[in-house]
Amino acid sequence: MLYWLIPLIIIAVILIATLATAYVCFFRIFYSPRKKCEDEFPIPDGKAYAERREQLIAWVKGARELPHTDVSITSSDGLKLCGKYYEYKKGAPLEILFHGHRGSAERDLSGGVYRCFELGHNALIVDHRASGHSEGKVITFGIKERRDCVDWVNFAINNIDADAKIIITGISMGAATVMMMSAMDLPSNVVGVLADCGYTSSEDIIKKVMRDMKLPADLLYPFARLGARLFGGFDLDEFSPIEAMKKCRLPIIFFHGDTDSYVPCYMSEQNFEACVSDKKRLVIIEGAEHGLCFPAAMEKYVTELGDFFADVLN
Repeated sequence: MLYWLIPLIIIAVILIATLATAYVCFFRIFYSPRKKCEDEFPIPDGKAYAERREQLIAWVKGARELPHTDVSITSSDGLKLCGKYYEYKKGAPLEILFHGHRGSAERDLSGGVYRCFELGHNALIVDHRASGHSEGKVITFGIKERRDCVDWVNFAINNIDADAKIIITGISMGAATVMMMSAMDLPSNVVGVLADCGYTSSEDIIKKVMRDMKLPADLLYPFARLGARLFGGFDLDEFSPIEAMKKCRLPIIFFHGDTDSYVPCYMSEQNFEACVSDKKRLVIIEGAEHGLCFPAAMEKYVTELGDFFADVLN
């Protein structure tokens, strides 16, 4: 009898099961198919967003009508990445804004354009790879996006204003991205960072969401990481926001809602504590859900930002 085949069959079954689980994790977490959105205003689901839907849609409609310039760059791996530049005044400080996971510049950052204008800043809002109008099909939780963001900074210096004082701004995954970016070698034009409701690491937020879904996070996360490596071409654990904070020397302000049910507020608290910058601030917005700090407390948000960056922008 061919008893020697049994171990090989067992190994093959284990290997197939491992690859299948890794692929499912990759598809559910990182893969972003290019599909047409049925909803003209794809506001996230949930009570907190429903309550602010009218305001969020008004910002999107308004941003579409504001004078702006469509811009694009090519990433280091050949993807066309798209954005929109809104000019408040020539020579004004420039914010480059980055959106959240499976979001888009228009959906997540239109309100940010109005917030920038209120502060007297120009605004460049961009679609991450695999999001909005940009090319790509893999979201990497800031691993590759942070390098794209450096390219956007260089684009702004070369094509918008060589002397611009630049603040890199992000919300949710965008916040994690700019935090990781802050530890990189950046042009001196970059004078500050705004991180709104960012997470501590890809592992922490993925495991948290898995637990929310009643899944065995500690068991499944290694499959998610394997799927990212095999099918996405990146290592989730290559770097993290909280690691970056141990190297960040730029002025950085953190915002987080104390009722954020997606990225817990304690993650910003941990990032703040880890941050070694001589100039840092943590602002907790009472009653704000995920990504809703600005609409929940517009006056406070603008005041805190204006005060925090006053010295570096003047």
